[in-house]
Order: sequence, then structure tokens, then C-alpha cells
Amino acid sequence: MRDARYEMQDTRCEILVWLPSPMGDAVLCTPALRAIRQHFKSCKISFFAKPAVREVLSPGSFNDSWLEQQDKNPFAIAKKLKEHKFTHAILFKNSFASGLAASLARIPSRIGYAREGRGFLLTDKLYPPKLPDGKLKPLSMIDYYLAIASWLGADTVDRSLELLIDPQKGESLRAKLPEIVNCEGPIVVIVPGGAFGPSKCWLSERFAQTADWVITNYNATVVVSVASNHVERQIAGEICNSSNLSLRAQRSNLKHKLINLAESPITLGELKSLFSIADLVISNDTGPRHIAIALGRKIISLFGPNNPAWTDTGCEDEIQLIGDVSCAPCSKPICEKKEHLCMQAITVEMVCDAAKKLLEKNHRISNGYE
Repeated sequence: MRDARYEMQDTRCEILVWLPSPMGDAVLCTPALRAIRQHFKSCKISFFAKPAVREVLSPGSFNDSWLEQQDKNPFAIAKKLKEHKFTHAILFKNSFASGLAASLARIPSRIGYAREGRGFLLTDKLYPPKLPDGKLKPLSMIDYYLAIASWLGADTVDRSLELLIDPQKGESLRAKLPEIVNCEGPIVVIVPGGAFGPSKCWLSERFAQTADWVITNYNATVVVSVASNHVERQIAGEICNSSNLSLRAQRSNLKHKLINLAESPITLGELKSLFSIADLVISNDTGPRHIAIALGRKIISLFGPNNPAWTDTGCEDEIQLIGDVSCAPCSKPICEKKEHLCMQAITVEMVCDAAKKLLEKNHRISNGYE
């Protein structure tokens, strides 16, 4: 069998790239996607992903076409993939099902990490670095994905995340949220949820206190960004109900500067547009954090149960606040302690100090934010 690295230089190659999920991992994969596109310029590259991943990576220049994943059944997926007669599959998705589907689709070359028991399904295997105890060595997912691109011969020096904005999404965002147009102070987006689980979430009342602080001290417009599910909508409600400024404005029937996206939903494309104009993002360790970094925003990232090494980006405008307690990092989605010690270790004062540093960075302050 010829080495896939040489076969893929053939202009007749049809390359399937199965993108990782969730959404944050797909953003962390963008340096690898860019490297592969640049290295295989003459090949047709098709991305396969869930609709949310497609929306966050679109528009983009790293692929020629999209296939949306509408089914979890590997047999149904294989039938769909087989119609396209792909010559190579690059499986950034680590699951056994992705390896099985690519094999059942009879894609001749199948490249990816030999994990989840799927090694026998791959024709070209990579092995992730491990610790002496057999556990995976903490490694930034950027470098984890870039290792595949490097193995294929691509230039992987550029580690920067990359996302593009659709101008039409910016227009629709401004129509939905006129409050963000011509703001006198900075726009601050807070991301209090997290698909991983509640263990990653900072306390709602502390987000509310932080929101009050940036509004009072910088005349900020604060946007609470949450997913549309019940849990995150409830978190957003808790923050707004705990905000002294928000409650005072409601009682006085005055306009206030705390916007709840649970009450004014926007699309992922519009969310990217919002992030692109934000002066500061304050986020749990979750997908939107990576969107903010990819768009060059100043960001405060709050870490509790997860090791920051897994998502290290080298962002110069990021301040990481880590709940450094004896039981962390545990990597568990639900805290098993009586008290959520790691996230409680991050105080409002710590976040406000970090916000001050970032908001005043590269700006002259006189009687507030300019």
C-alpha cells in the first residue's frame, strides 16, 4: 500500500475531513484545517460535521463543500459517505463510530488517532502521548489536531485560531439588539453556561456582581450569552435577577445595560458577530471562549475542574483564573463535593481586577472608559 501522504498529492483525490465536536473543539481544530487546505491545494476537501459546527466555521476558506451529520448511526452515515467516492478520510473525530463509518464506506485511506478501540479500522494511525500511568498526557487540542496535519506533511507553525464573520449576520444582530449600537462604554459579553456540565460554571450571583461592577465603573453594556436550553436559560435568569442594577432599572422603568440573550435569542452566526465587537468576554471554559479567542478578543477564562493545558492557545489577551484547590482538576462534569470548591475559589474581586487590566489595556482612562 502506498503511503497516504504521497497519494493525497494526486489532484484526483477526494478528501473527507470529519470534524470534531463539540463546537469548541472544532474551533481549536482550525489551525490544522488551515494547514491541510494549504498543503492539499489541488485536492477537493469536504467537511463532515453537525449543523452547529458548520455554522460556527462558516463562512470559511478551508474546504470546498459541506456534508451535515444528521444521523448518529454509523451504518446510515457510511451509506451517505459512500455516494461521494472519497479516496481519503481524515478523522479528527475520535469516536469508534467515525472509524467504523469510514471503513464501511470503503474509503481507501483512513487517517486518525488509534483511540476508542478503532485502530484496526484505520489505515494510517497516530498515537496520542501518554503519561506513565497510561492516561493521556495533557496537551493543547490545537497541537493534538496539528499533529495529524504535520504527519500528512503540512506546515504547522501557525497555531492561531481562525474564524470569519458573515457581514449579513452583523446586520441582523444589530436589528435584534439595537442596544449594542453606538454604545458609550465597552461591550462586555459574559458566558455563564457550559455544555460539559455544571462543574465548569462559576456562581450566578458572582457573574451578576461582576456585571454590576463593569456597568458602574466603565458604563459597560453587558450581554449575558447562553444556549437555548432550559438549564442555561435558568442561569441567565438567575444572573439578571441577582443584579442590583438590573432590578433597580426594572423597578424604575428605566433602560438598563444588562441584556439577556435567553430573552432575545440570536443564531451562532450572529453570536460570532457579537463577539467580534466585544471589548471583553468573561467566560467559563466552554466553546464560546474559543470563538472569542479566534476573533482576537480580550478574554477572562474561568477554570475549575478541567486542566487549562488541554485548551491552551497562547492568547496574549487572555487572563486565566484557576480555582486552585486540592481536588482540582478532576475533569468531572458534576462536582461530587458538598461545596463547589474550585469555582468558589475564584472571587469577584479576582475577576474585576482582571477586567480592569484588560479594559484599560491600550486605552487611556479618564472618568471612565474611552
